[in-house]
Amino acid sequence: MIKSAFFLTLTLCLSVIEVHAQLIFEKDEYANRREKLMDNIPDGIAIIRGASEPLGDTPFSQYNNMMYFAGVEIPDAILIVDGERRESTLFFTIGEQHADGENIPLVLVREPVKVTGIENYLPYEDFSETLKGRLKRSTVIYTPFSPEEYIGENSMEKYNKFRRSVTENEWDGRLTREMQFVEVLNQRFPDNQVLNCTPFIWELRKIKSKAEIDVLRQAAQLSVEAHKAVIRNTRPGVAEVKLAALFQQVCMSGGARELAFGTIIMSDKNHAYGHYMQYDRTLQEEDFIILDGGANVDYYASDVSTTFPASGKFSETQREIYELGLFVREICQSLYRPGISLTEIGAVVKGELEKLGFDTTDPRFKLWIRDGGFNHSIGMAVHDRMLDFDRGEPLKPGFVFACDIMGKADEVTGIRIEDTVVITEDGVEILSAGLPRTIDEIEAFMKNN
Repeated sequence: MIKSAFFLTLTLCLSVIEVHAQLIFEKDEYANRREKLMDNIPDGIAIIRGASEPLGDTPFSQYNNMMYFAGVEIPDAILIVDGERRESTLFFTIGEQHADGENIPLVLVREPVKVTGIENYLPYEDFSETLKGRLKRSTVIYTPFSPEEYIGENSMEKYNKFRRSVTENEWDGRLTREMQFVEVLNQRFPDNQVLNCTPFIWELRKIKSKAEIDVLRQAAQLSVEAHKAVIRNTRPGVAEVKLAALFQQVCMSGGARELAFGTIIMSDKNHAYGHYMQYDRTLQEEDFIILDGGANVDYYASDVSTTFPASGKFSETQREIYELGLFVREICQSLYRPGISLTEIGAVVKGELEKLGFDTTDPRFKLWIRDGGFNHSIGMAVHDRMLDFDRGEPLKPGFVFACDIMGKADEVTGIRIEDTVVITEDGVEILSAGLPRTIDEIEAFMKNN
């Protein structure tokens, strides 16, 4: 009896672990997100579509919104979040052999309701008939109008590029995948309103939960290790391409799903190009390097930048601009807390610069004073979308963003000192803590490595 009880307990424990392992977060985390979306659509249903299987021989990656609300990495999944009936339905079809070949857990394929906590499951092929049967004349159909994001993408940046190169191209003119779906919905269901639920989703994604912050911290700390590896291996004569490869190797071997974005390495004249990633130089003695890169862990991004001399020793020009940037960074990070605004922080920066005798009308101070160190929100996208954000609004706990101090002394001497930070209940946490940041720390770190 004791043996039987032991094995029964072990089996139950393994079953719980197996089910939990299919999702990044606990089921309640996803259910809470779906419920908040339902609160915004009491008169209708939201249709969230997942990514399709890649056309080429590349690994499948899910859209961020499907991961946000359902947590499943199955191709061509569809999620209906029903605000009228307060329930959700997940649609997908995948064979067990196909799933196993894509490293999709078979328990998810066999028991999707149990694994996901989503109330209903139906095969993909049932979606059309289910939608027809579900809709009443008064039911509003909500769906995202803005482009869905893969890892490394931002919805509006993606839309603007697509619009310029495809939709507004006189030889093309295609709609985005999302707007094509909207057009088909309008054609098939002319009696139902089709409305955009993107704003509701962006508002939900603006403030991160504790569970999300835990993953963002992992991504930031992995990025810190990759930055340290590159700094450690930087010296005159080293090719930038080797440093870029090293950054990716550290991230991927440390558990990153992908890079959060293409690693930026700027030296010499390439400081003029804010997102240079050609890796076409071999470092020289006098080079000042900006490294801007981050890991993506479980669909959550990080964004970290470091600036350091190839020689391991700061020149006077490099020292002057770096110390000024570090001074502003320390002001900003000392003030981040709930209730204060970035505008207020910028005003303090302005005052402190004036105390040092600087003319704060100088254009190089504009961003520091206007933004209080803020550059962009960070989450599932490295430039995470928000419905509304005003630099004058009070900061709130759970807001994750880039504190990004940028500046230039001349055409070949720029700085970027960037951290991923989160507002906490009583202040701020630097998620990317642990890097050598002061000049003395950087020089000592490079000397000793």
